[in-house]
Amino acid sequence: MALLDPPTRREDGEGSVQVRLDPSDRISTAKVFAIYGKGGIGKSTTSSNLSAAFSLLGKRVLQIGCDPKHDSTFTLTKKLMPTVIDVLEQVEFHHEELRPEDYMFEGFNGVMCVEAGGPPAGTGCGGYVVGQTVKLLKQHHLLEDTDVVLFDVLGDVVCGGFAAPLQHAERAVVVTANDFDSIFAMNRIMAAIGAKAKNYEVRLAGCIANRSAGTNEIDRFCDATGISRLAHLPDLDAIRRSRLKKCTIFEMEDTPEIEAARNEYKRLAALLWAGVEPCQANPMKDRDIFEFLGFE
Repeated sequence: MALLDPPTRREDGEGSVQVRLDPSDRISTAKVFAIYGKGGIGKSTTSSNLSAAFSLLGKRVLQIGCDPKHDSTFTLTKKLMPTVIDVLEQVEFHHEELRPEDYMFEGFNGVMCVEAGGPPAGTGCGGYVVGQTVKLLKQHHLLEDTDVVLFDVLGDVVCGGFAAPLQHAERAVVVTANDFDSIFAMNRIMAAIGAKAKNYEVRLAGCIANRSAGTNEIDRFCDATGISRLAHLPDLDAIRRSRLKKCTIFEMEDTPEIEAARNEYKRLAALLWAGVEPCQANPMKDRDIFEFLGFE
């Protein structure tokens, strides 16, 4: 991946100079989804349970965690995995010395797990990390037998680097709660997706309401901006406990609420696999969203 040269190349997004995708690095053998949302909103839990649901539908799944904490996949693998950047550093960034088993691990029901990691704080770009991860996967032919690739992306950072998974994705999904901060972050992420959609195939699929008893403010915002709510996972203690137990919701003891959550994840996976029409979303200006969202 190379830095865009604005005088000679088309800019990536309006008024931006960002990491540009090398066409040879494009993932063309699987359906690719990028999961975004406010930090701490439950993206990793949602991503892992969604990956598990895809696998239970018979799909071959690869989940890529894009966070220096490298905890995206630990409910699938039961422990923290070494990151791509960690293992590359051990071989002084000589890609040819790595084997797939050095950085890719099998988790629940055959879901393959990769933690991209991140550069040392303040010294590099998350887009480079994502690019190196995809390069490795392609060099080792690990995408050829994959049906679904799911990027779980750090927080609500929408700079060029952490927007890099959008260059690979077919659809982007935003995880949100029924509160101002989550919806504000979703609004900014929608704008980032719209910028990437000018030059790449990615389109916004919609949002997932998570950790929320109700969805009234989410739905009001969706109606005003043209985004679809794809699923609703209420604030269930069982989902929180599943992460503490280092397992997916599909491995928890059966209860009516757990069964309902499992069915919602499987319904969402089937919906995404079948294909979701892109949203014609129009994010609000910051001032407008402050005036629009009011909570008592």
